[in-house]
Amino acid sequence: MISNRFMQKAEEIQEELVRIRRDIHSHPEIGFQETRTAALVADYLRQLGIEVKENLCVTGVVGTLRGKHPGKTVLLRSDMDCLEMQEQNDVPYKSKFDGRMHACGHDAHTTWLLGAAKILAGMREELHGNVKFLFQPAEETDGGAKQMIAEGAMEDPKVDAAIGAHVWPTVEAGKIAVKYGPMMASPDMIKITIFGKGGHGAEPHNCVDPISVACQVYFGFQTIISRRISPVEPAVLTISQFNAGTAHNIIPDKVELVGTVRTFSFEMKDKMRTMMDGVLRSITEANGATYKFEYLPHYPPVINDEVMTALVESTAKTVLGDENVLRQDKPTMGAEDFSYFQQHVPGSYFTVGTLNTEQGIVKPLHNPQFNIDETILHKTAAVLAASAVAFLNGK
Repeated sequence: MISNRFMQKAEEIQEELVRIRRDIHSHPEIGFQETRTAALVADYLRQLGIEVKENLCVTGVVGTLRGKHPGKTVLLRSDMDCLEMQEQNDVPYKSKFDGRMHACGHDAHTTWLLGAAKILAGMREELHGNVKFLFQPAEETDGGAKQMIAEGAMEDPKVDAAIGAHVWPTVEAGKIAVKYGPMMASPDMIKITIFGKGGHGAEPHNCVDPISVACQVYFGFQTIISRRISPVEPAVLTISQFNAGTAHNIIPDKVELVGTVRTFSFEMKDKMRTMMDGVLRSITEANGATYKFEYLPHYPPVINDEVMTALVESTAKTVLGDENVLRQDKPTMGAEDFSYFQQHVPGSYFTVGTLNTEQGIVKPLHNPQFNIDETILHKTAAVLAASAVAFLNGK
């Protein structure tokens, strides 16, 4: 059975994967500086006899395993960068670098993809097609996926489908969750400057107070979500920075608002931008102020392909057992640049549970005490490897 076959191979390398993950965890590197991690990845792939391309998008690595038989090409993807935060875990493999930590699980992502590579490298003779193992930089910041694609990571051979996975602290360790359709939002950034006329705080009638105008804009924005967007269509508009003023008795010349807009479609993205601009224009004109509105698009939304998600779900049930494969019913407003691959080919992104209350592994992502149940490493490697074979060989 496929479950016994892939899980058996994965269990044989479990201890090796734990060692690799702990090594990467203790040496975290931020986006575009993942030189040590990239070298580890490249060396490991070469030892498996896999073709390696390095330095895509500065530190990205792509390994290509060409099967004995002709066929399609599937991409398995991982990210390598860490976060700039101080780790508070008391573990032997704690980060050796002050102010840097793998608090989003990319150490696990990198490790389980290396595990999948090792499993599949031993199956080259039966593969009908090719597997690309892509390790990208800078998911947390600039979106390394987009640049790796621009530099040819999905060519030679041309990729036909993509699969990826992310640790998830609200799902029980040992289980995975698949999501059909929209899974993660597009995380756009907004920067708004409202220009008034500054002056003495005792003479507001001689000024155009940009703080007053900005407050009206802030509350005007709230009605976009509550009154102008369908309640069954998800969207978020958050102002997270409000910057103004220099002294208690001076009305400033300008106010800066910074925030984020989260949507699941390009149509809603455009609609949000238009409605926000309308609120800004009407309120500033009514108060004699002016404004500058910068809408800075970021990653596209993660929209999972139905066929690829069904393939991952079916394969994972065979590998892990039906009871360990869940369906995620609601999308998250978080974001992921795996979406750039989905702009080119059908793809599916699933989540891997890390929650283990008995071990005290309960912290959320981006928390200084985030950790994982390491038994997920070999299990996810098995699911990824089996899904690649299922796609290529039609099993």
